[in-house]
Amino acid sequence: MKVVLAGAGAFGKKHLDGIANIDGVDCVSVVGRTLEPTQKIAEQYGIGHATTDLSEALDRPGVDAAILCTPTQMHADQAIQCMDAGKHVQVEIPLADSLADAEAVLAKQRETGLVAMCGHTRRFNPSHQWVRNKIAAGELNIQQMDVQTYFFRRKNINAAGEPRSWTDHLLWHHAAHTVDLFQYQAGERIVQVNGMEGPHHPELGIAMDMSIQMKTESGKICTLSLSFNNDGPLGTFFRYICDNGTYIARYDDLVDGYENTIDVSKVDVSMNGIELQDREFFASIREGREPNSSVAQVLDCYRVLHEVEQQFSS
Repeated sequence: MKVVLAGAGAFGKKHLDGIANIDGVDCVSVVGRTLEPTQKIAEQYGIGHATTDLSEALDRPGVDAAILCTPTQMHADQAIQCMDAGKHVQVEIPLADSLADAEAVLAKQRETGLVAMCGHTRRFNPSHQWVRNKIAAGELNIQQMDVQTYFFRRKNINAAGEPRSWTDHLLWHHAAHTVDLFQYQAGERIVQVNGMEGPHHPELGIAMDMSIQMKTESGKICTLSLSFNNDGPLGTFFRYICDNGTYIARYDDLVDGYENTIDVSKVDVSMNGIELQDREFFASIREGREPNSSVAQVLDCYRVLHEVEQQFSS
């Protein structure tokens, strides 16, 4: 299977690392904003083609699919472009930065019948899979989730600390992880949401602090705190408060409420959530089925984000 990757920044490299571990998949082109650094990435990973034009990459012989790790504002248009070209597509989170654009991507997927997936990686992290498996087995039932997403950011930099050309967003990117995960693990739609945001940064133009409360149909609740002002520790920390235990997920580590380590190394074939996400994408193409984290499955997350945004602007 031949794939092209657009956006060779910090997360683009994570996907290239993941693809290298997947048999039968070959990345044949890398697309970047400027040619010289894109060529260097292509050389580093042994990829024979680099370009600044997504259309050129999609036109390469035998290309089956594309993975988009480009700026958020480009995701929806590029996903539609890929499907118009007859290619399956995986879009890094978020699918879009508006509900209307997310709905447009889903409409195109339904029109074409192609695989369209969004990189909601928390569905694939072994720590969260472990909790999911317990829920599916009837051993756990979530009562509450408490989530902290904390970074220290004053400039436009990526996860590798490198400058980037676009501005990240607490709501349309970082909150999307938790909103989707909460609905996924609860097995229910969010029916009530309340959001508050702090002052906007004078240069970045975005809120640097945010709080979101959510409630599902049966009364499960989630409290999400997000900040770009937090000076360590950095990352996202998930506390699952259940009817039969408390569990805390920190990236790929999982502990119980008393900090006893839970071994999640045998949950899946890898401990790398991005690799597992990519494996699901390629498997769904081969098997002709809907992937976990399909655009259809995650769309309701963007409905909730839209409701929060409407509250901010009212």
